[in-house]
Amino acid sequence: METLERIKQRRSIRKFKPEQIPHEIVEQIVDAAAYAPSWKNTQTTRYLIVEDKALIEKISAQGMMDFSFNQKTLESAAALVVVCSIASRSGYERDGSYSTSKKDKWEMFDAGIASQTFMLAASELGIGTVLMGIFDEKEIHRILALEETYHVSALIAIGYPDEQPQPPKRKGAAELVQYR
Repeated sequence: METLERIKQRRSIRKFKPEQIPHEIVEQIVDAAAYAPSWKNTQTTRYLIVEDKALIEKISAQGMMDFSFNQKTLESAAALVVVCSIASRSGYERDGSYSTSKKDKWEMFDAGIASQTFMLAASELGIGTVLMGIFDEKEIHRILALEETYHVSALIAIGYPDEQPQPPKRKGAAELVQYR
């Protein structure tokens, strides 16, 4: 499929079939996501794939801030991808100073690009995804006993789609672009 078509057809999937995703497919997705650009090519994004249903349930119960929409999504997900960033690298110079007025915000920018690339690659391979932004970062960090240098940037539920959502209405270029 052409890239522009893939971008237009990809949907957030919130209902998944019960099948597990083979590790070879997950690794193929991560290999593709590794090509996402990052601040000075620091490549700080990491992916923790949580497949253990009991651990996913614990994250759902304790780490989703009682947001039932995300909790329900996790019930059928084959896995939960915890997108992490290595702290204090994106946006910094070697001496530890900030490179721009955006300071450390480049970390989330890099994680966002990597997450989008991950989700597009997953879609290409028939894997559904949904990015979930409402979660308790400290609680997720604690539950998973993550390294101190890792920040939890995003959560992505993944699995084989058990729904085909229709595309939402999108604004066109006429509303989104300005030329000067």
